[in-house]
Amino acid sequence: MTEPDPVRLDSLEPEDLDGHTIDELADYLDAGMQPADPSIDQSPACQNALAAIVRLRQSSLGSLEAAAEREAPADESWISGVLANISLEARAGRDVPLRPAAPTERPVMTEGAIRSLVRTAGDAVPDALIARCTLEGDVTELGAPVRIVVEIAVRAGSQIQRVASAIREAGAEVLATETDLFVESVDVVVRDLLPPSDGEHGHDAEEDRA
Repeated sequence: MTEPDPVRLDSLEPEDLDGHTIDELADYLDAGMQPADPSIDQSPACQNALAAIVRLRQSSLGSLEAAAEREAPADESWISGVLANISLEARAGRDVPLRPAAPTERPVMTEGAIRSLVRTAGDAVPDALIARCTLEGDVTELGAPVRIVVEIAVRAGSQIQRVASAIREAGAEVLATETDLFVESVDVVVRDLLPPSDGEHGHDAEEDRA
């Protein structure tokens, strides 16, 4: 696995991860999270990024190593983009209001936390890996219509429509359960194919809006 694309990572600010970079978090994982670093362990943004890196490694490392024997530059570029997106998504972003239980309350959930919810739910779907999640619309206004776009890679040989539908349902369910967003649609875009788990060559990479 190569270092994330420096051009994209140059746009990230350390304060988005409470003073840390995605490379530092990856190194912290590699060291078994020892010695303990409270600035990472007690940071919600860092914990979101660490969890995403772990899911990414568990879902894709073996496939990417196999694919690297055939098309290393393309796969390295793709995995770097996913890592960069993890960093971007860890940013708090906009405050998304929740329905208050009392007139004096103003509960909110950050945009970054919502993206993390969708990524976690989507990564639980077999044969898929979440590359990016974006929220389109005025999420700062309670009741305003919001469109969720989830970009994924799908395991070659799997049924793309089935996987995309499962991602869509998982995303819609977690948003309905954990947020008060008025979700107009959850759109799933297939950006790439991961090599098949049995080592056979998959199809060429494709883009398909489900």
